[in-house]
Amino acid sequence: MYLDPAKNTIEHAQVWEDADILLEALNITPEDECLSIASAGDNALAMLAKGPAKVIAIDRNPAQIACLEIRVAAFKCLDHTGLLELIGSIPSTRRHELYATLQGELSLPTRVFWNTHPEWIAQGIGHAGRFENYLRIFRQYILPLIQIPQNIMGLLEYRDNVSDRHAFYHSRWNNWAWRLFFRLFFSRPILEVWSGTAKTQYYHGDVADRILSRATHAMTELDPSSNPYLQWILLGEHQTALPYYLRPENFNTIRENLSRLEWHCTSLEEFLAHYESKRLSKFNLSDIFESMTAESTSALLRLIAVKAREGALLAYWNTLAPRSAPGMLEDRLLPLSEQAYSLHLKDKAFFYDRFVLEQVAYAT
Repeated sequence: MYLDPAKNTIEHAQVWEDADILLEALNITPEDECLSIASAGDNALAMLAKGPAKVIAIDRNPAQIACLEIRVAAFKCLDHTGLLELIGSIPSTRRHELYATLQGELSLPTRVFWNTHPEWIAQGIGHAGRFENYLRIFRQYILPLIQIPQNIMGLLEYRDNVSDRHAFYHSRWNNWAWRLFFRLFFSRPILEVWSGTAKTQYYHGDVADRILSRATHAMTELDPSSNPYLQWILLGEHQTALPYYLRPENFNTIRENLSRLEWHCTSLEEFLAHYESKRLSKFNLSDIFESMTAESTSALLRLIAVKAREGALLAYWNTLAPRSAPGMLEDRLLPLSEQAYSLHLKDKAFFYDRFVLEQVAYAT
């Protein structure tokens, strides 16, 4: 893996896709061989908690593979508290010491990459991505113009009753400044600045209004006190909630199953083109189709259907680019629309407009 610290950029230092609904959708068993888009590694590691035979993580960006690799080393070398400190989930004054204990587990390119950026270690590696920096700007400079600290902490308080969450949101949170600045900060032009037009060129509809609607759902219909994604956006750390792979009850199982994880720095198309086996049965495809044309999406889904085991499950997210198996693949990929819709209603990561679940058809 060629990794140039000056050129390779971490796009996402965390995975902003809810592993809880992903794992419920895929229903991973010990017989499954899984393929996951690596991104920062969070959900590939979460899949290990279910004890599959194998998890193969794929990413074409070597900086994202470096994010996965440092997490694997942290699971091997640190205790649970040390892992949370290194990520940035909890405060720490010893992140460089923690990093020193694990860097011997890193490949040389990955070690050089992280050594070149000591500031990322100091602040917590979960802050190191372009997207996380975008959220930091929102948290530090926009949010104080919108809300007082008491409202921010009040939003994250536990309220068992949905009507109480609606009452707080509409009386204390949903002011004109929130709606105005949210629409400005998450508008298409601003999103293009951090992600590039390649990520947004296929978006349909009003970007900010759709995300605002999903954010409102997460703050009212769902419980903000158990939402790690919302907590990081508002506080820059995790307080009362952790993503699946960081929860203490999953730490030892993930550590014990690390030998079942492998990773490759390549595109999914390239990997599948040379993959001869038909053992892959569970796919976490993240949101990879967002920056692809409908034709390219169809070609990749067809390739997956050819390479996958019969009955295999594919899970992925749409932000605002509607992508799923086209009609020409209806005999190969069956949409599990009702299950996907039900899971999306529970999705704590509110950036996505749609959750897609499809199954490779059995031969008839």
